[in-house]
Amino acid sequence: MGKDVIIALDFDSKEKTLAFLDRFTGEKPFVKIGMELFYAEGPSIVREIKARGHKIFLDLKLHDIPNTVKKAMAVLSSLDVDMVNLHAAGTRAMMSAALEGLTRADGTRPLLIAVTQLTSTSQQSMEEEIGIHAPLENVVIDYAKNARLAGLDGVVCSPLEAGRIHEACAKDFLTVTPGIRFADAKADDQVRITTPAKAREIGSDYIVVGRPITQAEDPVAAYRRCVSEFVG
Repeated sequence: MGKDVIIALDFDSKEKTLAFLDRFTGEKPFVKIGMELFYAEGPSIVREIKARGHKIFLDLKLHDIPNTVKKAMAVLSSLDVDMVNLHAAGTRAMMSAALEGLTRADGTRPLLIAVTQLTSTSQQSMEEEIGIHAPLENVVIDYAKNARLAGLDGVVCSPLEAGRIHEACAKDFLTVTPGIRFADAKADDQVRITTPAKAREIGSDYIVVGRPITQAEDPVAAYRRCVSEFVG
């Protein structure tokens, strides 16, 4: 599977989202629908964007008891998205149940990836607020190993951790990495970040890019810059 840039559609309405996508007349970018847009518009926005020909990463980060997650994943699978996720902190039992629920009767399913630690989490906040007293990168690796053992396809992680995750899990274990900023852009609320070019060098399989594209003066040009720097 080749590298790709996923645009985070961080909008609060169908109108804003479709107006943004209408600017892309020469390509159909892989897009991410997160909580804000999904909660505002519901499953219909997923169907509409899919009908336009876009690949979709449905980023809802499920985290609940195994049976609840299994049933929820069955519903999400029916939306014909290409990738979904959950929190690795839910344990292998939850991840295995999610995989079971996600798999359709014909054996097909979207890619399933696990969130390790959010890219807004620092070593200090993890220790002081979450109560995990270990090097952050080691915690991420442990989460990734659990996801691999549960049969998942990959993880969401900082691009800074992508190389080590491939070493610990497998080269074909996907690393989907937010926390991407251009070298000449501000970090916003992200902590563990890097550039598209550096993410490529480290080994990310997909990069997820929101504000540097969606808030750019020319989003199409910003997207193409991302693709050029990351995919080549």
